[in-house]
Amino acid sequence: MKRGSMKFSEMVASPTGWLKVKGPKDNIVLSTRVRIARNLKNRVYVDRSGEGEREEALKYAMSGIKKSGALQDALYLFLKDLDDLDKSFLVERHLMSRDHLEDTSYKGVIVGGDETCSIMVNEEDHLRIQVLLSGFDIMRAWEKVDEIENKISKVLEFDYSPRFGYLTSCPTNTGTGLRASCMLHLSALVMTGQIENVFDGISKLGMTIRGFYGEGTEAIGDFFQISNQVALGHSEMDILDNLERIIGKVIDREEETRRNMLSTKKGEISDRVGRSMETLRTAKIITSSETVKLLSTVRLGIDMGIVKDVSLAEANEMLLLSQPAHLQKSGGNKVLPYERDIKRADFIRHKLGAA
Repeated sequence: MKRGSMKFSEMVASPTGWLKVKGPKDNIVLSTRVRIARNLKNRVYVDRSGEGEREEALKYAMSGIKKSGALQDALYLFLKDLDDLDKSFLVERHLMSRDHLEDTSYKGVIVGGDETCSIMVNEEDHLRIQVLLSGFDIMRAWEKVDEIENKISKVLEFDYSPRFGYLTSCPTNTGTGLRASCMLHLSALVMTGQIENVFDGISKLGMTIRGFYGEGTEAIGDFFQISNQVALGHSEMDILDNLERIIGKVIDREEETRRNMLSTKKGEISDRVGRSMETLRTAKIITSSETVKLLSTVRLGIDMGIVKDVSLAEANEMLLLSQPAHLQKSGGNKVLPYERDIKRADFIRHKLGAA
């Protein structure tokens, strides 16, 4: 199995695969993720297994996935071989979860060559197979996940019950094992005070709202992840159709609110966007959370036509590459948080100066 150092050096300087391509409605939907959970048949589940069982399952799964050829030009990583910075880097690129950082002795992650596909091994379940695409693209993400799972299932047998479906560690994932989500940028709904009503409505429809890094994280800069809550008792198409319909309505409301704000509050919005741009262009020290909040406002300004010298792709690139692990990786060494804030400000000023 290959280690990650050489490949990481190639990944650092550019946006991850799912941000490189323009996706449907990507002015509002930053990304779409479809993930399925699977467990290996006749093997003890991760939360009940001992070290020897987890190690054996890890090697067996990594070898089987490689044999299946499910991911092209893939990088196979044992987390115990990576330092904390490399692991945080993978989380920031949304290629693995924050939960996967806990007790990494017998865990792995496989990253496809274009970084739109990744597989976590021994997270909560033996396998978490995910596809991450730019914009609002739920069905295409599902098709890619389904294709990957079909190839792997020819080599590895999954734990399946004719009555309950695919069996998982968490009961809410049992059945399809499917969790689909979209990362939305909802600045207009936040600014106009509509966001709580929107969230109340979609929660009653079986959706879950999370922060920028998924489960257990807070929203930063008006970015929210909306996903299905339960997989048991519903087919894959039921789950995906329902999510697509609900997200579509949220997008429509955000777009309508942006149009209304542009016609009734253009001066106020222009002032807010201008202040954010000025801070980003001149700051000598800036934190990660402040950067996300300011870029969120700039991103809104780009979509409204207020900001004309920065593209949506450039704003997305700054969002990604200004994160803590990315800044440290680009410099080739670890730095203190205070030094990182200085480096982030330098990076943003340079990007906006070039723009």
